[in-house]
Amino acid sequence: MGWVSLFAVFFIIWWTVLFATLPFGLRTQDEEDDVTLGTTASAPRGPHMLRAVIRTTLVSLVIFGLLYFLTRGLGLSFDDIPRIVPKFD
Repeated sequence: MGWVSLFAVFFIIWWTVLFATLPFGLRTQDEEDDVTLGTTASAPRGPHMLRAVIRTTLVSLVIFGLLYFLTRGLGLSFDDIPRIVPKFD
């Protein structure tokens, strides 16, 4: 697997983890009792994108490292996954 492929796999993992972890730690204006005039009460209270990007990168690195270890270190592939659907001949 070349560098471009490794980067592409990491980017896909990162993008998926971003949307999975984005709501973690999010506080709304209603929860903080500080609703800004002209916004909805469910709007986020302050930007938290830097924390979300750092959290996403760390989780993605762990997942990517685990995937890399399983494929390169142990030599596993999709063929090693047990068959769930029976084989019909």
